[in-house]
Parts: sequence; structure tokens; C-alpha cells
Amino acid sequence: MKAFKVIVILLLVYIGIVAAFESFLGYFQPQNQRTLIITTTDADGTNHDRVLAALESNGQLYVSANHWPRAWYKQVLLNPNVQVTLASKKSDYDAVPITDGEAALVNKEHRHSIGFRILTGFPPRYFLRLDPR
Repeated sequence: MKAFKVIVILLLVYIGIVAAFESFLGYFQPQNQRTLIITTTDADGTNHDRVLAALESNGQLYVSANHWPRAWYKQVLLNPNVQVTLASKKSDYDAVPITDGEAALVNKEHRHSIGFRILTGFPPRYFLRLDPR
């Protein structure tokens, strides 16, 4: 019984660490040279900005949903017409979910470290290709 309690406490602490890390990223949305801002539109017509990592593979631009909070990704699936700000330039794109083979290639080229995966709680990763309009 004591071992069970220890496991439950450790699990709860881990969940707390993941929630704190994800909340920190969501609130501060850190930016650098490898990030872009994607503007999505929800069902009510309201625009939402999200900072994401810009991924390039074979001359194509990609983004990935690789955190548990992913409202922006669900909005893109409902309305794939997005605006992207990259290097201070805004452009319109169509966000296209990609096939397994294409996703495997992009994932291989842009793998996350085990430390990042641990801190984010091992969420599934989904990719979108951003095709210029």
C-alpha cells in the first residue's frame, strides 16, 4: 500500500510539472529566429495568434502540434485558411494536414529531445504543411 501511495504522489508531481511547463509556454509564448506566429480563426470569427516553431523540410514550411493544449490546431482543421507572420512578414497560407510518410520525414528531421518530451508529457505530434495562397 505504501508503494502505491508513493507511485500516485510521484505521478501527481509529474503531472503538475507538465502542467506548469505547458502553462509557462502558453502564457509567455517565447519567440526566436525559428518561430512564427500563426493566426487562426475560430467558429465565432475571432482571430487567435499562437507562436509556433517554423519547420522546413524539402523547401516546404511546416508547423506541428506537439503540446497537449492545441486549440489552435483544432481551429486550423475547421478553417485551414491561416495567416502566418514569419520574419516580420505576414502572408496567407492554407494549412494542410500531411500524410504518414511526409510526417515521418519531417519528424525525423525535427526530432524533439527526450527532455522536451518528458517535460511536455509525451503528447502525440501532428504536422501541418503551410502552402502559400
